[in-house]
Amino acid sequence: MEQAGPPGPPVRASDAERDAAVRALAAAAAEGRITLEELGDRTALALEAASRDELAEVTADLPAGAPGPARRGTRWVLGILGGGDHTGRWRIAPRCTVVNVMGGADLDLREATVEAAETAISVFSLMGGSTIVVPEGVEVDAGGFAILGGNDVRLEGAPPPPGAPRLRIRAWSLMGGTDVTTVPRRHLHGGHGHGPPPPPPPPPPPRR
Repeated sequence: MEQAGPPGPPVRASDAERDAAVRALAAAAAEGRITLEELGDRTALALEAASRDELAEVTADLPAGAPGPARRGTRWVLGILGGGDHTGRWRIAPRCTVVNVMGGADLDLREATVEAAETAISVFSLMGGSTIVVPEGVEVDAGGFAILGGNDVRLEGAPPPPGAPRLRIRAWSLMGGTDVTTVPRRHLHGGHGHGPPPPPPPPPPPRR
């Protein structure tokens, strides 16, 4: 019986195979199988894969069949006289509108699932605002304006790779503001962050 020789070198992946893997990841995110954060991480790995084996590892836990029916994502978020926060695992539509009136609805997108390669979020705030927490590895295009308030964008981490999922955020604020950040805040509720700081703690009672 002849013994098999040593395995040959790994087969190099092509650009077309990398693109196909990225499309499969986007489809998996649209079905809710992976989160927006996972989509960004896996897209980077797929684009950096040198061999077919490395590329296969990126989609190894995803089905190869046709996608099943997916539920519809959230299109409207209301923060009126309070909060309408969305955190944890939730689904956002390709176009989502947030309306804040004397309150704030915060969006944590780190575990959210998306339905398209680009997600557009519009935030309209009157005497309130939102904090939008985005995962690293996602391209963010933020804009808008604020009157008697301010919109802040504070993003950290490495630049997203080509082909990464994209968030287009537009915030219009009057007497309030919206923050876009990769750093989760200690208090997300009412996260526009432009109100007065909390009062200092009371002094300890005198010793007897």
